Amino acid sequence: MFRPLELFVGLRYTRAKRRNHFISFISMSSMLGIALGVTALITVMSVMNGFEKEVRTRILDMVAHLTVTTYQGDLDHWHRVMDLLEHNRHVIGTAPYIRGEGMLMHDGRVNGVLIRGVDPSLEPRVSSIGAKMAQGKLSDLKPGHFGIILGRDLARTLGVDVGDKVTMVTPTANVTPAGIAPRLKRFTVVGVFYIGMYEYDSALSVINLRDAQRLFRTHGGVTGVRVKLDDLFRAPSVREQLAAGPLSHYWVRDWTSSHANWFRAVGIEKRMIFLLLLLIVAVAAFNIVSTLVMVVTDKQSDIAILRTLGLSPRSVMGIFMVQGTVIGVIGTLLGFIGGVSLSLNLDTVIPFIEHLFGIHFLDPSVYYISELPSDLHWSDVSMICSVSFLLGVVATIYPAWRASRVQPAEALRYE
Repeated sequence: MFRPLELFVGLRYTRAKRRNHFISFISMSSMLGIALGVTALITVMSVMNGFEKEVRTRILDMVAHLTVTTYQGDLDHWHRVMDLLEHNRHVIGTAPYIRGEGMLMHDGRVNGVLIRGVDPSLEPRVSSIGAKMAQGKLSDLKPGHFGIILGRDLARTLGVDVGDKVTMVTPTANVTPAGIAPRLKRFTVVGVFYIGMYEYDSALSVINLRDAQRLFRTHGGVTGVRVKLDDLFRAPSVREQLAAGPLSHYWVRDWTSSHANWFRAVGIEKRMIFLLLLLIVAVAAFNIVSTLVMVVTDKQSDIAILRTLGLSPRSVMGIFMVQGTVIGVIGTLLGFIGGVSLSLNLDTVIPFIEHLFGIHFLDPSVYYISELPSDLHWSDVSMICSVSFLLGVVATIYPAWRASRVQPAEALRYE
């Protein structure tokens, strides 16, 4: 622990006096470099967290937290499965679904689609598709009417609007006197949804559960049951709990496994960007080394006088560690203030810059997310500031040790 003498002398050396203005300039540059690096790190990590949260939210608008299916065939006793699921205290909603594939045709245009059969009264419990309707309502899917809801991009590709007829071709076949023919069924477009994820907006169609049962001849069965939890991050633990308990004979999956590659890629990208931007902080922090080396050279006679007055090498080392640490602390503090302020006000700063320079960073005609989202995680902030402070302290060790090795007789020989 430093005594007041080391602290006083170390703080005094951080200020410019007479001939060492250049050293003070380098100290200021180091502070600003650390502040810039910390600000950039906090802001970029917040933006990446915002993008991840935004995309995750859009994915979970269509993907349930958990899905329960069988390993082979359809799920016949799905009412019983729903009852078992609702006994779990983390489950807040369940709904059956049927998944299939096919092709939609209209006016000579053909597009492959993913077909999802849902119960309009139960689906809002597990997904937000009802709240994402650009035209029509989810409740317009009435059993026996063979209505269909399309993604916005899929509707544009087929050139259809609400009220138009489309022909669905399914992989199953009909046996006719003329031979085997594919199954065709006419559907009426009753709605259009827009999620903001091209994967769903361009390839997903939604029909009534009973119509899907007739279309795919499931004889009252379903593909599986979709589940919504009170906390989406509990999905892996709840999945393990259900798979080891009442649903051990069923295939239980969670949302992290269905998009594992995407979330793994985002995690790797965040780590790599953190390491790359950390180099900015590292360069600025190690400028402290050159600053302190020059200070030690400049102050050799002062060090020698202090040594002759009885100051120990350890105290001399403490003086210069104080000086370097102060530079790191001030730079980290400025970066903390700048990074947090920028991250919390990004929705105001970015439009101002766009208006000032007449540019648009994310063109809404190209990108589905037209604004830079920001999600500040205090755990990221604490980690960034801790690493920055640690680099500043490490950078002081060698110059401080070199100062402690100054010999009074050698330093004062030519004074």
